[in-house]
Amino acid sequence: MSRQAINGQRHILRALAQWPRDILRPEIQLQEVLRKRFAEPLANLSEQEQLRQANALYSLIHNRYKTKYPITGSLLQPKSHPTYYSELIKELEEAPKRTYVERLWLRLKGFIRLQ
Repeated sequence: MSRQAINGQRHILRALAQWPRDILRPEIQLQEVLRKRFAEPLANLSEQEQLRQANALYSLIHNRYKTKYPITGSLLQPKSHPTYYSELIKELEEAPKRTYVERLWLRLKGFIRLQ
C-alpha cells in the first residue's frame, strides 16, 4: 500500500476520533461503525477519494455548512406551529436525562389525549 493511501486513511480515522458522541442512543455510535469500515486498508478507494471523505467529515465536525448557510428566523418559526423547533430542541436536550418512570409517563400521556 502506498504511503499516500495510508495518509488518507489516517485523516479519516483522525476525523472520526473528533466526532461527537450521540447522547440519545449511547449504545450505537456512528463513529464506531465508520471506524470499522475505514480501519482496514481500502484498496477500492483512491487516495483522492479518501481525502475527499475526510474533508467531508471535517466539514461536518466544524459546522462549516451551518456558518455558510445560516437559517433565518422565518424558517425556524413556521406559521402553522411557531414554537415547534424550540420545543423539539428542548425535548432532545431533556430526553437523555429522563428516568424510566418519566419515559413511561410520557408514553402513556401520548396514548391518551384529552381535549
